[in-house]
Amino acid sequence: MHVRVLFFGMLRELAGGPADEADFPPGADLRAVFERYASRYPRMRELAGSIVVARNHEFAEISTPLAEGDEVAFLPPVSGGTGAPSHIAEAGHYFALTRHAIETRALAARLLTGAEGAVITFEGTVRNHTGGRATLCLDYECYEPMALKMMAQIGLDLAGGREIGRIAMVHRLGRMLIGDTSVAILVTAAHRRPAFEAALEAIDQLKKRVPIWKKEHFLDGEVWVEGEWDQNVPVAG
Repeated sequence: MHVRVLFFGMLRELAGGPADEADFPPGADLRAVFERYASRYPRMRELAGSIVVARNHEFAEISTPLAEGDEVAFLPPVSGGTGAPSHIAEAGHYFALTRHAIETRALAARLLTGAEGAVITFEGTVRNHTGGRATLCLDYECYEPMALKMMAQIGLDLAGGREIGRIAMVHRLGRMLIGDTSVAILVTAAHRRPAFEAALEAIDQLKKRVPIWKKEHFLDGEVWVEGEWDQNVPVAG
């Protein structure tokens, strides 16, 4: 069976590139894929307890069987192209990835219907330091089709389970400078408390479930920021 294997964040650097093509015998599962690359790159085995495996844009148990033409992705802990942004618009809600500045006023206008008593806007911005080290800039990358799908799932689940009107979630990718907005969450509701609570839950879930990674650049080096997956996401080891 021929499969495409993708590596993200620090794993891309371990593997020496973003992707590989490989063949596996009938009956092989995701563990066989992991073992092949872990034997080639021992650091992957050391990180097995925090690496998540995805098959065809879905989180998958390591025992999941392979099929011809699968796309397998190895995803390190979340840290939590050009042209038009990728997006999903459904029932008035909006979810997008972009490489341009995030315009929150335009997003709010997109959500408003006139029935709202509250519009909550959360913006995550790039700060100038981490742990006493001066930050120069950040680079964000993600597994785009899966990230967009997960953002929509989080937002639609919140909209269906809370007393809110509409929700928008937009994450920026690529190079960002100090003060830039990297992520925006907007929630409308008839009353402020449900809107505040939904916005907080949305960013908390995004940080632990959406495959987006950031590299932080300092005067004396650079590092991929390690966060943690949600406890319900299956890991490789």
